[in-house]
Amino acid sequence: MDVLNITKITVCWELFEQGVPQSHIAKQLGVDRVTVYRWISGIQKAGELELFLDQYLTSKKGPRLKRKVDGLLKKRIYRLREDNNDCCGQKIRYFLNEEYNQDLGVTAIYKILAEKYKLRSKWKKNQKRGSIEKATKPREVIQMDTVHFGMVFAFTAVDTYARDVAVKLYPTLTSTDGLDFLNHAFQSRYGHTELLQTDGGPEFKGEFKRNVFSFADRFRVARPYKKNEQSYIESFNRTLRKECLGWGQFRPHQIPSLTKELEQYLLYYHEKRPHIGLGMKPPNKIPTVAY
Repeated sequence: MDVLNITKITVCWELFEQGVPQSHIAKQLGVDRVTVYRWISGIQKAGELELFLDQYLTSKKGPRLKRKVDGLLKKRIYRLREDNNDCCGQKIRYFLNEEYNQDLGVTAIYKILAEKYKLRSKWKKNQKRGSIEKATKPREVIQMDTVHFGMVFAFTAVDTYARDVAVKLYPTLTSTDGLDFLNHAFQSRYGHTELLQTDGGPEFKGEFKRNVFSFADRFRVARPYKKNEQSYIESFNRTLRKECLGWGQFRPHQIPSLTKELEQYLLYYHEKRPHIGLGMKPPNKIPTVAY
């Protein structure tokens, strides 16, 4: 690799001396334009090509020293994770900035977490997930998801045939919250379903997954990055933002007032709002299956 780069650096300098634009050099050599700029700047600082090549080869010799991470920073990251229900790296980064005015990349945060915790395994390609069924009657397929509003999380569910929904707000995003919403959605509205589908989020694992078959005959996890598999709930999530809660960032203490606003909207959504997919009828005008 170093020998190949030495050749590229030499060709880069020759083309530069011929007046070829740096963008054209980068394209011809198959490297980034920034790399070309660094090579040319390095040669100019060194004074000649041969001296820069010597410096380049010397810098590549020997193992690179690992960047040391402050022990106090590690303790803060561990504490933030434990205090916030084993939250993800993105949220730890947010809390780290809020509480300590420190910024650290998400990748670096996960490397630090991996030193102490066993993080969840990576998604396995071609994992069997069962077939996607198109509902032909109410309560045949229910989709669930979550929507982030800053530090408030909306758990959402929709019957893909009758289009009636259930929504509840939480200050955290854990499997315990997922279980609470599962009970709320099915005890207050759905009763039972033949198929319940969610994404692969941690809120739909653990406690949630252990209790899901109390309300569903089958449980399916949608494939990552396949938004069309969760199209009904994704569509409602956009409606929830556009017509009710907006795109604001909320704090947990706002949940009571937000819940009142949400309850008023859900009453309008089910009783009055016409739905194109239902022939311009509101969801409560569609007969549902009794369980």
